[in-house]
Amino acid sequence: MQSMKEHAANVAASAKSGMEKTMATAQEKVEKITANNETEKEMATDKKKDRKHNAEARKQEAREHNAAAKQASAH
Repeated sequence: MQSMKEHAANVAASAKSGMEKTMATAQEKVEKITANNETEKEMATDKKKDRKHNAEARKQEAREHNAAAKQASAH
């Protein structure tokens, strides 16, 4: 039972991370379109990379938390 809960929580974390990454890409495109110069375009790309990295880090933290919760409930 706990394994199913962990799996479901991991799937949810992955889906949320995917959404955040997609939103980061879309926001980058909007920022690039509205940018007035090359520096602003580069800043938009850097922001996108940071957002994607943060989303991935949150997903990994959630996975670790889910595994710890499963381990704690097993004892």
